[in-house]
Amino acid sequence: MNISISQISSRRSRRTRAAAIGVTVCLGATLAACGSSGSGSSSSASGGGGKVGVSLILKTLTNPYFVSMEKDAKAQAAKDNVSLTVAAGNSDGDTQTQITAIDNAISRGDKGILITTNGDAVNAALGRAKQAGLFVIALDTAPNPASTADITYATDNEQAGKLIGQYAAAALDGKPAVIAMLDLFNNQVVSVDINRDHGFLEGMGIDPGSKTENGKEAKSGKYTGGKGGTYKVVCHQPTQGAIDGGRTAMENCLSANPDINVVYAINEPAGEGAYNALKAAGKEKQAAIYAIDGSCSGLKNVTSGEFAADAVQYPGKMAALGVSSIAKLARGGSKPSVTNGKSFYDTGTALAAAKSLDGLTVQSPSQAASACWGS
Repeated sequence: MNISISQISSRRSRRTRAAAIGVTVCLGATLAACGSSGSGSSSSASGGGGKVGVSLILKTLTNPYFVSMEKDAKAQAAKDNVSLTVAAGNSDGDTQTQITAIDNAISRGDKGILITTNGDAVNAALGRAKQAGLFVIALDTAPNPASTADITYATDNEQAGKLIGQYAAAALDGKPAVIAMLDLFNNQVVSVDINRDHGFLEGMGIDPGSKTENGKEAKSGKYTGGKGGTYKVVCHQPTQGAIDGGRTAMENCLSANPDINVVYAINEPAGEGAYNALKAAGKEKQAAIYAIDGSCSGLKNVTSGEFAADAVQYPGKMAALGVSSIAKLARGGSKPSVTNGKSFYDTGTALAAAKSLDGLTVQSPSQAASACWGS
């Protein structure tokens, strides 16, 4: 708004005229300050001592894995004076809700985005965010291509799969393996799905047969892990990473072959669903379930024997480090760098099992529980 001094009545005193000029200055200052009010705005996100705007965009908030990310990100945001906005898909695979959250982050003027992507459909929106100057950190799962994000903070998902695959092969002690592969999807490609699946097969000593697709391994042959032996891969079934999906997938696999004795599960909820199906069929003692996650409840399943082994991950650490990194960068710090020899920042993994096996480094469930997440 402009105030013309000539419009002020000459009958007013100089003091009154000076006050009017002061109003003009204050109005200008007020207009400039409008951009600094509110959570996650452009000025409030601009570093210095003010709040830094960061968006945490998760796959869902129904999986304790992602709830743990939210919890630790909020705790770190409070420490780092970060204005954190949290959004999540309505279900695993919901990319449209994530795209809306990305666009909202750009509009707010956030300085960075932390995201667990629900699929390649979010890539264009992440590209817009980077063009707008936001620093993009992928959590848990590298996007496809990985360069869609500025950096990925994740477990080495292939290594996590290898750990439980190696344990499965050693536990078989040379016996034939009849394997059910309970994956994430069968209608879209997500790197965490590929990496965990392939890592498990590699740990067993089975060639996955492809770098980019699940289900391309030879369906029968010899595994070379442990003492080695023969194997059959009975099925690759999608679970959507959920308990209900895991149960349905396991039921389908048992219909294909009731003699399954090795079950790979993409995550703990899928593993829980598989156990429910096996128990309903009276086969819970026949088949060993190997899962990936390392939640507190999952480790209890290892203790009880529902899971034979669990690859432990640290999702809260991923999110907390991401918040801290963007806060430092926004305040003039350097960009985070990848782990030496890897294409991402590795937040670590470990093997948890109730029984130790020769040649493998194994944590007991109680040891692993010291850093577990969830309830």
